[in-house]
Amino acid sequence: MGGLCFLIRLPAILLILVFDVKRPDMQTIKRDRKANLTGAFWMVFAMAAFAIEDVYIKAASTVLPVSQVLVLFGLGGAMVFLAAAIMRGESILSRAVISRPMQIRVLFEIAGRLFFVLAIALSSLSSATVILQATPVFVVAGAAIFFGERVGLRRWLAIIVGLIGVIVIVQPGASGFTPVSLLAVAGMLGFAGRDLASRAAPLSLSTAVLGFYGFLAIVVAGALYRLRDTEAFYPVTAEQGMVLGGAVFSGVAAYACLMKAMRTGEVAAVTPFRYTRLIFGVACGVVLFNEQLTLSVMIGCSLIVFSGLFIIVRQDKRGAPAGR
Repeated sequence: MGGLCFLIRLPAILLILVFDVKRPDMQTIKRDRKANLTGAFWMVFAMAAFAIEDVYIKAASTVLPVSQVLVLFGLGGAMVFLAAAIMRGESILSRAVISRPMQIRVLFEIAGRLFFVLAIALSSLSSATVILQATPVFVVAGAAIFFGERVGLRRWLAIIVGLIGVIVIVQPGASGFTPVSLLAVAGMLGFAGRDLASRAAPLSLSTAVLGFYGFLAIVVAGALYRLRDTEAFYPVTAEQGMVLGGAVFSGVAAYACLMKAMRTGEVAAVTPFRYTRLIFGVACGVVLFNEQLTLSVMIGCSLIVFSGLFIIVRQDKRGAPAGR
């Protein structure tokens, strides 16, 4: 029992160490190339950890029902963030938690997590990872549509290019097209909606509290899918528990490294390194799951990355924050 408590507290301590880092003055960051380089390294570590999380979840989904994987993964992450909030003296119950933006955020989190986990469980990890990289592109489009943010003609063209990249990968008109191909797209749109709702979430909600409710949403996603999935839950073996524990630990570590990256360097300098997740995700799919990269995936990947990087550059020139 003591060992279990330690495993729960260890990621929480990691989160606290990251969240307690004092954010440096932005003018100091701009003059400090070392800070940007350090932030870039943290971002690369975060993307590697996210890719490892996907590998663990895909592996767990081969021996356990997807609904069970979602429930257990969500419970594990929620416990870690709850421990972090308690250790920081933060309350997880407040009026801000039931605000409309938070309700919308949770709904999108449920959709994004459910469909993306289904995507990596039932289809190629490589293509799902590539499609996920279109999230920032759709966040910018959503910010223009729902929040009235100004998006010039060039960035709209870049958004269209990113959309074309997704279509090239999915190939809706091809003879080999199946509805499973749309799961990653639905997951990506769910994450984009979550990120947009996060912009409107009350500032009083800490990262630990947001993480807690984000992982609770994963539990709800698993419970909802359980209504459709007739396969019964299985007793978890020690080996399966280690896989699920690895998914939780890598997910929490990725989140911590991501926060560290965004607090260390300039957003415009650090954000492009998000696309290193493509390298890790595709490499894991090819090496560990014997996936084959098709020409359409490589072309679509190029279009999505070009679109995202162009939007980041244009936002930097206009002085606007880069979309997640």
